Amino acid sequence: MLKTVAINCINCGTTKAVSKGTSLNEVLKEVEVETKNPVLGALVNNRFEELSFEIYHPITVQFIDITHPNGMRMYLRSLSFVLCKAFSDLFPDAHIRIDHSISKGIYCKIEKPGEELSLEDVSAIRQRMHQIVDANQPFVHIEEETEEVIRKFEAHGLYDKIDLLKHKGQNFSNYYSLDGYIGYFYGGMVPSTGYLKVFDINKYFNGLLLQLPQKANPLKVENLVIQKKLFEIFQEFSQWIRILDVPNISQLNHSCSNGKSEVLIKVSEALHEKKIGQIADNIRSRNNQVKIILISGPSSSGKTTFAKRLAVHLIVNGMKPLTLSLDNYFVDRDDTPFDENGKHDYEALEALDVKLFNQNLLSLLNGEKVEIPKFSFETGARYYNGETMQMKPENVLIIEGIHGLNPVLTSSIPAEVKFKIYVSALTSLNIDGHNRVSTTDNRLIRRIVRDYRYRKYSARETISRWQSVRQGEEKHIFPYQEEADTMFNSALLYELAVLKPYAEPILLEVQPNQPEYAEATRLLDFFSYFKPLKPREIPPTSIIREFLGGSSFNY
Repeated sequence: MLKTVAINCINCGTTKAVSKGTSLNEVLKEVEVETKNPVLGALVNNRFEELSFEIYHPITVQFIDITHPNGMRMYLRSLSFVLCKAFSDLFPDAHIRIDHSISKGIYCKIEKPGEELSLEDVSAIRQRMHQIVDANQPFVHIEEETEEVIRKFEAHGLYDKIDLLKHKGQNFSNYYSLDGYIGYFYGGMVPSTGYLKVFDINKYFNGLLLQLPQKANPLKVENLVIQKKLFEIFQEFSQWIRILDVPNISQLNHSCSNGKSEVLIKVSEALHEKKIGQIADNIRSRNNQVKIILISGPSSSGKTTFAKRLAVHLIVNGMKPLTLSLDNYFVDRDDTPFDENGKHDYEALEALDVKLFNQNLLSLLNGEKVEIPKFSFETGARYYNGETMQMKPENVLIIEGIHGLNPVLTSSIPAEVKFKIYVSALTSLNIDGHNRVSTTDNRLIRRIVRDYRYRKYSARETISRWQSVRQGEEKHIFPYQEEADTMFNSALLYELAVLKPYAEPILLEVQPNQPEYAEATRLLDFFSYFKPLKPREIPPTSIIREFLGGSSFNY
């Protein structure tokens, strides 16, 4: 019987025989790994594993650092654990809730009986976190019978985690211990706290912001940028979640089981309808000054459906909306700029004829008839087919596109005639009190379902493109969020439960020998905590219909 197994190390450039039971941590001591930063974990046969993983069969392994998306998730989970531990040490009778991403960090709400979090409190928490990091304490991974884990969670007041453990129905469950403090963060941890030297925390409105390492330079902390408008939208959604008493997946599952799902859907949709109506009223109230409405937001935020629903409300207010596509204003392919990989960058602002766009807008605002250009994606060239547009006094122009909030796009247009709207799916639903639902994951899941149904893309293809999409958002959309006159949160409290039965079979098509398998299995594990919800009560005008199908709008 063989006592050794072969491992193929992708970023070591070697194949090596190791004894059965050897851990990845032990392998790291014997090979040179080509990563710019300390190794945090690994992809083993395209599945994410901690460095404590023991090898008993032949594997292909890729060691990852913080620059890999799974590495950054490991770092964030582990740092969140340290934050919770430090907070518990200092304020054993209070609670900390890890809420949502904002300002390139994570906003945390503090429930401290009788008083608000002070600057001195934040300083004490920061100091305690550094003490824990400097002590280089291990994150101890423990697997026990689920009933025993539940008893321990009950003893520590972790009731929101207990319901999710019961929902999964497994005989054994995992949790982590850090110097006697226990918890679970739905994924792997770095080996010890000493790996977490780069972070900061600061008071942020009525809570605190956990600041993370920069993606481009992980040795430095992201700069603190206050995003007041975005924060207010998150807070508004959080308030509705509290009113509906559905702060986490456990409570959402209860609503799905107790016949409350219909009310949940109706109230969520009514909130959207009310917000869109308020935006239309705001536009109308500006004494007919607004003539151009610019709508921007990241991928799968529901911008298209939002624009169509807004148009309906504008008509109700006596206005007559027209639409103009930025796709008409692409420069010829030979003039399109290149990205860092030598490919045409159609997301760059320079890929648009901004000068012609502004000329056409000014002519339209003056009531002139304008021949609208067209762009052929087949030939890569602009052409005209005689289509014209002319604005009358009751008209308002709706323009949707990723550069909508960039001031350069409409630099020649007077500010008073523009109304800028930022749309994104800013979910405030949490997995539990210490684990948020990523807004990025929410949009990725929407896109996987939509791309499969309408564009014939597999989950593997969508996942493989996602990092490039995210880079474009970071460059062209997110820097201009606060330029918006108003923001619209397109997240629906119930949507992940509805998306579950659509997304799961698509994700299951990703094969273990494909690089996207790790991401597919991560999302499948995430969905395992949800009870599915049928879409029959969702109206045909809902934003989620843009992804599920059954919309009454034409796209």
